[in-house]
Amino acid sequence: YQEASGEIHALETGLSSDPPMNWRLSKLDRYVLVSNSDSHSPWPWRLGREANLFEMEEPTYELLVDSIRTKDRSILKGTIEVNPAYGKYHWTGHRNCTFSVPPERAVELNNLCPVCHRRLTKGVEQRVLELSDRPQGFVPEDAIPYKYLLPLSEIVAAVTGSSSLYASSVQEIYRRLIPSLGDEFEVLLSSSKDSIVSLVGSDMAEAILEVRNGKADVIPGYDGVYGQPVFSTMRKPKIGREDDRDEAVLD
Repeated sequence: YQEASGEIHALETGLSSDPPMNWRLSKLDRYVLVSNSDSHSPWPWRLGREANLFEMEEPTYELLVDSIRTKDRSILKGTIEVNPAYGKYHWTGHRNCTFSVPPERAVELNNLCPVCHRRLTKGVEQRVLELSDRPQGFVPEDAIPYKYLLPLSEIVAAVTGSSSLYASSVQEIYRRLIPSLGDEFEVLLSSSKDSIVSLVGSDMAEAILEVRNGKADVIPGYDGVYGQPVFSTMRKPKIGREDDRDEAVLD
C-alpha cells in the first residue's frame, strides 16, 4: 500500500493464525489484531466463528473505529479465535504419506518426508518460526486478550462422529440447544452444564465445557487436511502424526 500503509491500523488474524503467532513478529506491534468469520457461507449459523468483543454504553461506528485505531482496551475487550491448529496447513507434512510434524521437527528433517523422501508442504507454524524475532510465548504489554472457541456445529459433529456439519443428525442436536438456551455464544460461553445435559446429554455437555475452558485437544491440520478436535468423551482420531508411525519407517 506504499504511502497509504500508515492508514492501516488493524490486522486480521484469520483462521490460520492467532494472536500469539502474530506477537512473535515485532514489526506488527503497531497494529491491533482483530478476528472475523467468513461471510460467504449460505448458512447463517456459520457467521461468528471468529469475532471481536466490544463494550460500549451506546454503540456507535465512531467509537468502534476509534477503539481499533487507538487500541482502547476499555472498549475493545478481546477477540474470539478458532485455534489455528484446526487450519488445513498448520503443521508441516505430506497428505499422501499421512505424515505431519511440528516446525522444529521439520527443520531437523531438513523439510524432507521420511516416507517418500520428497519435500514436505511447509506449515503456517513453521513459516512463523522463520519470520519471528521473538520466542514462543512472548506477550506484548498492551496485548488485547483472546479466547479460543469452536463453532457449536463442529463440536456436535466431532462428538457424534459425523463427517458433515450439515447432516440432519448434527442440525437436530444444534436446534435442541438453540434457541432453547439462547444464541450460540451463550451456549458456548455461559450456559450451565446441567441445562446443556438436560437437552443433549452429558457427553455433548462435557465437550462444550472443554472448549469453553480451553481443555480440548487438537490434532493439527497439515497439507490440506483439517485439524481434528479431541474430547475426553470420544476416541482419539488418528491422522498423520509422527508419533503414530512405525519407528522403522522414520529411520
